[in-house]
Amino acid sequence: MIYEWHSGLWSRALECAGRLPHALLFSGPAGGGKRVFAEALAARILCLQPDPTGHACGHCEDCQWRMAGNHPDLLRVIPEADQEERSDAPAEKAEGGKAASRQIVIDQIRSLQQALTTGGHRGSQRVVIVDPAEAMNPFTANALLKLLEEPTTNALFLLISSAPKRLLPTIRSRCQTWAFPRPPREQAVRWLADRSLPEVAALLAFCGGMPLAAAALAEGGGAAARRRFADDIAAVSQGAVLRLAGEWENWLKGKDALASGFDMPTLVSWMQRWVADLVSVRLGGPVRFFPDREGVLRDLAGRLTVDAALGCYNEITQSRRVAQHPLNARLFLEDMLLRYARSLQAIASAVRK
Repeated sequence: MIYEWHSGLWSRALECAGRLPHALLFSGPAGGGKRVFAEALAARILCLQPDPTGHACGHCEDCQWRMAGNHPDLLRVIPEADQEERSDAPAEKAEGGKAASRQIVIDQIRSLQQALTTGGHRGSQRVVIVDPAEAMNPFTANALLKLLEEPTTNALFLLISSAPKRLLPTIRSRCQTWAFPRPPREQAVRWLADRSLPEVAALLAFCGGMPLAAAALAEGGGAAARRRFADDIAAVSQGAVLRLAGEWENWLKGKDALASGFDMPTLVSWMQRWVADLVSVRLGGPVRFFPDREGVLRDLAGRLTVDAALGCYNEITQSRRVAQHPLNARLFLEDMLLRYARSLQAIASAVRK
């Protein structure tokens, strides 16, 4: 099934049934349900007897194969790491002790090319889902481009991307782009409230208005983690940076953090959102990510110069680029927090002068 905020796009898909182009690019912010829509469209195309609403019946032989994960005409091209995260099996390191790749590698496209050279089951249409499309490196992207330039008969490519500008322009030009905007806030809040999730409004704002991202955060204990982060960063001072860095390092190593996928890149992205709110308020804009901390943010922003606010944001952005694999986690956290605290200290010094 699709989400209610995608009903217009679903109607468009049904109207185009049998006349879809050979490649669609589903583009929009992460956490809005593009993947679910792509899977629903693939299911509808492969189903032998779609129901009156246009959805797959869920009962025919093809639907049974698809739900079992072995339909021969549904081909998914996703990073190895994402395959592990989407399965119930515990993640294992690749051969040689290396972590599973977060890129779509060229061997996957070669395997796809070979699979497409054979005839489809029952001679019907085949569906290829590439998700996320921006996970392709340049070599992989060029290999996929060749398939798009010389489309195989009865093959529909569904590319899913939250960062379409990172795709090759030639790939974008070979696809018909369908935009997936942020859902209306009322629909998103209602959908989250129906699931009895905590702190709906705060989490939805924190996730940029994307309900699936907010739900995933809440279900992983993110509400409490977000409160802890906001409490810590709101009270940090230059003299307390080393202590907080140690506490955050232990936090990242904790059982709950490991189980929920809370890692260094996530923590740094939260830091970036906090500083983004400071910059927004200083420039006269709204508090976007931490509306429940508006008072604290306005107090801090009131003592910020524009240069200091933008400089702090740029430094946190630089930190995010190496957050995936810092050489030393403790030193990385100390450096990031010191940069933030020094910005505030410099502001305080300027105010005293």
